[in-house]
Amino acid sequence: MDAAWLTSDVLALATGIYEKRAFDLMPILADALQDAGCNSDDILNHCRGPGPHVRGCWVVDSVLGKG
Repeated sequence: MDAAWLTSDVLALATGIYEKRAFDLMPILADALQDAGCNSDDILNHCRGPGPHVRGCWVVDSVLGKG
């Protein structure tokens, strides 16, 4: 995870997703990461994919420094 991608919007979204288990917001996290300069197909496709997404998601954990 590139530190330049960790904008306040990205961090706020990831925190909300983690704390509220609001995995329906994963595509919005992908948009925020892309707006911050993320061009990783693995990250963006995972966030926009069907899931299932659960707590422990590698993208959310990477954004939040949990792993």
